[in-house]
Amino acid sequence: MQRVHDMPTDLLITFDPATGRELCRYDVMTAADMDGLLEQVATAQKRWAGTPMEDRTAVLLQSAKILRERSEELGALATAEMGKPIAEAIAEVEKCAWACEYYAEASPRHLADEDVVAAGSRSLIRYEPLGTVLAIMPWNYPYWQVFRFLAPTLTAGNAGVLKHSPNVTGVALAIEELLAEAGLPAGVFRTLVIAESDVPSAVDRLIQDDRIAAVTLTGSNRAGVSVAMSAGRAAKKSVLELGGSDPFVVLADADLDVVVPKAVAGRFLNGGQSCLCAKRFIVHESLAAEFGRRFAAAVDDLVVGSPTEVTTKIGPLARPDLAATLERQVNQSVEAGAVVLTGGRRLDRGPAWYAPTVLVNVTTDMPVMAEETFGPAAAVIAFGTDDEAVELANATPYGLGASVWSADVDHALEVGGRISSGALFINAVTASDPRLPFGGVKQSGYGRELGEVGAREFTNIRTVVIG
Repeated sequence: MQRVHDMPTDLLITFDPATGRELCRYDVMTAADMDGLLEQVATAQKRWAGTPMEDRTAVLLQSAKILRERSEELGALATAEMGKPIAEAIAEVEKCAWACEYYAEASPRHLADEDVVAAGSRSLIRYEPLGTVLAIMPWNYPYWQVFRFLAPTLTAGNAGVLKHSPNVTGVALAIEELLAEAGLPAGVFRTLVIAESDVPSAVDRLIQDDRIAAVTLTGSNRAGVSVAMSAGRAAKKSVLELGGSDPFVVLADADLDVVVPKAVAGRFLNGGQSCLCAKRFIVHESLAAEFGRRFAAAVDDLVVGSPTEVTTKIGPLARPDLAATLERQVNQSVEAGAVVLTGGRRLDRGPAWYAPTVLVNVTTDMPVMAEETFGPAAAVIAFGTDDEAVELANATPYGLGASVWSADVDHALEVGGRISSGALFINAVTASDPRLPFGGVKQSGYGRELGEVGAREFTNIRTVVIG
């Protein structure tokens, strides 16, 4: 059995991005710590796999109860660690409760044996646990990204090992504690605390370890490629949810009274720090100027302030380097001819703050169109024909979500059907839903979370034939 190699001992420090204040210091795990954790989880998983389904779903229901009861406390922790406005943080925690409740109700149906008319006196398909799944999760939705993985995965009889983003270590440990309080047996879900500089090598070693059966990652394309290569070398199942640069296509007959508020919501939720956010606004030339004007005016009205205030819509980005990257993308686009209608600058509140921004007169080669923008900046581009709209929508290596807006649903479906994406929304803002599969195509990754498909993603889909 391959083991995790020795790694240096160090401290992991978290900071409040709104103020720069240090929040907490954590001792990172030694090689012996990690090895012991993996052994504990592997042992616990075997017992958990034999636990009746009703006992597993009972843990989910109790987790949902705790999440709802403590939504304000848990939300405040996310706000402190990654700057999410408190109202959104609380809503995120409550969405996690919904996912737990959904899988508690649906998993017995999703994972039930299926009889098939085939060979033998009886043929059936069974959905059995794979073992221990390594989850590598990002900071932008620090609760939701984890719960949308763990709810179906644990219910299927797997165990989980979480490697969360370092800046939300407090959230990661809070999730582990919450599950234990909800009755999850010791060792079935554990959190790793790894020094940031050691993450790439540690993750590779974890994936190669015989006690890890599969791996899932939500994160950057660079991280996804690294994990996919590691999983490939180990011949292990992997699921990747990577970047996105979602098109928001406004056809000529769309109602701007409806569309503009949805455009603001679709771009600026979570400060624009979401793979699934609308990022490229592709608007028919007859509406483009008016859309841009009204869009910028609505963005101007967004309340920028402390993320601890319930009225705040835009807080800091999660880290100063993210603000610096967005500043570079906007500045280079402006140098190439883009026009800023609002924002377009850093704010004097601190290094992680950037003004909500709308740019027009953009072209496909500008950074705000060619790259994924992960922050409060929106790019508006005009089109003349449906073919041009589709070409612009597909002019990206990503394919996570897309939305099309029109008074004619059939027309919108025809246009949207030619856009490459894992999800298509007609006259609605892209969003994840526990009842529907979620994932992308092209450089947005592969595999699916959520829904019935997500319930079975980390199972051994086993054929059983009785002669």
